[in-house]
Amino acid sequence: MSQEIYQMITDQILTKLDQGVVPWRKPWNAESGSPKNLISKKPYRGINPLMLSCSGFASPWWLSFRQIKQLGGKVLKGQKGTPVVFWKFLDKEIEKENGEAEIRKIPMLRYYLVWNLEQTEGINPKKIPTAETREDMDPIEAAEAIVAGMPNAPEILFMGTQACYSPGQDQVWIPKAKYFHTQEEYYSAIFHELTHATGHENRLNRPGITERIQFGSENYSKEELVAEMGSAMLCGIAGIENSTIDNSAAYIDGWRKKISEDPKLVILAAAQAQKAADHMLGREFQASSE
Repeated sequence: MSQEIYQMITDQILTKLDQGVVPWRKPWNAESGSPKNLISKKPYRGINPLMLSCSGFASPWWLSFRQIKQLGGKVLKGQKGTPVVFWKFLDKEIEKENGEAEIRKIPMLRYYLVWNLEQTEGINPKKIPTAETREDMDPIEAAEAIVAGMPNAPEILFMGTQACYSPGQDQVWIPKAKYFHTQEEYYSAIFHELTHATGHENRLNRPGITERIQFGSENYSKEELVAEMGSAMLCGIAGIENSTIDNSAAYIDGWRKKISEDPKLVILAAAQAQKAADHMLGREFQASSE
């Protein structure tokens, strides 16, 4: 079952790439905020906000079929739901070397369908909150606050002409902001490198950073996707455009090949990116369990 879900989400990502859309470039509309469940008011996490934001709806609110009925509404004729994935943890008895039994939590990937508020009718408008906007927030100040507020942050050196992260020295090297075409490009670049830095052994201890990996290898590709998605999530939170991704045919073809070869890549990378973004924001990571 889990393998089928990995493939289903991967196929949707590949379809978007075929259309020239990079789902993690801008994971949601910065004006309305990230996709949320209308009943719980909680934002979706991991791969879900990237998938939901690609559906083209202006409303950030989503509901399951049961929740739509609960609010007295119905799905408009011909409208299709969008899958939302989550981890369900099962208790599994494991026999240890000494013969004793141990209960461990085994994650199982599951999914259900949700519909955007715009795909429904009959829901009382009074039950629909006004979407939050960023009119009273300066996106650049919000981005700077994320950088400045990162707990246990690496040293950031403003030097050179290329952005990179050195795990051995635990340093982010970034050109000065004046060398970028826009401030948005500067912050999306620094978010990318700081996402790499969250993988340091003194932070999240992510194999893509702590282990020696070859350029172009599977682990290298996954770590780069984690950094791209992490940057996109943080740009969405700050309300700026994620501008460092080159939306070219070569770029899209490169990721399409890697993703098609490993159906688990995007879901696992998105989960790691969510964990990295949570770390930078000083939040405790929780696996999606809606």
